[in-house]
Amino acid sequence: MRKKVTVVGGGNVGATAAQRIAERDYADVVLVDVVEGMPQGKALDLAQSGPVLGYDSAVTGANSYETTANSDIVVITAGIARRPGMTRDDLLRTNMGIMDSVVSEVVANSPDSILLIVSNPLDAMVYHAHKLSGFPKERVVGMAGVLDTARMRTFIAQELNVSVEDVNAYVLGGHGDTMVPLVRYTTVGGIPLENWLPKDRVEAIVQRTRDGGGEIVSLLKTGSAFYAPSAAVLQMVDSILLDKRRIVPAAAYLDGEYGVSGVFIGVPVILGENGVEKVIELELTDEEQAGFQKSLEAVNELVEAMANLG
Repeated sequence: MRKKVTVVGGGNVGATAAQRIAERDYADVVLVDVVEGMPQGKALDLAQSGPVLGYDSAVTGANSYETTANSDIVVITAGIARRPGMTRDDLLRTNMGIMDSVVSEVVANSPDSILLIVSNPLDAMVYHAHKLSGFPKERVVGMAGVLDTARMRTFIAQELNVSVEDVNAYVLGGHGDTMVPLVRYTTVGGIPLENWLPKDRVEAIVQRTRDGGGEIVSLLKTGSAFYAPSAAVLQMVDSILLDKRRIVPAAAYLDGEYGVSGVFIGVPVILGENGVEKVIELELTDEEQAGFQKSLEAVNELVEAMANLG
């Protein structure tokens, strides 16, 4: 029996994620959006790609959640981006409201699903989704670290003119300006990055990684990244539904790991059929720990702001 993946939010990230998952041909896909006709039209377009690309995945569009029943994974991309003149609290309030309505429907229709959150502000939204759903911590996870790490790997490969496949990297912490690219754990062909590049070039890559999303927004003028985010979603969906047990950076619930409890933040995890199978604790230097703590404080600030708004 085919697996079933629901993608909530039919914008660029959601629709492209639905496309990538359908093309894998191991799961049926339901695309949900509040805009009447839009998810149905995109789903029909995707279904008609099947004969050409050779996949039999059923792709369905919907404005309600009945069709999503018994999904194995629900990918939530729904939410708005911050607009000119909008305060942080305005953004939080709006996206909290969207998450409230989505998660309540998901819990009612797919109580055994795994939630994969993509909506921003990422770490805060994962925390909120977990609280709303009442799901075990293993079954709620956020996508950001895979994307941030992919950006870092891309910049390194371009700098050295080598294959991205030979670049391994980790980015810890929240998805934002305070993320912590771990240079010490970054290798090219198994050789530490610092053996390949001088310190100033490494620091430039670290900063470009932190600014990765903003760089794309500034180039596009309207809109934001969606090809790489949807690819990152696919890697996580693959790892869960195929029980690949990939080790990936993801926003996971910490329960004592890294000396932290009660918060979702980016750390390396083993991702398998049960969701987050294990949080991997890396030994951090004092400098790395300080960066992680700064990122943690930024995430906690958002969580506290949500609590005040709620």
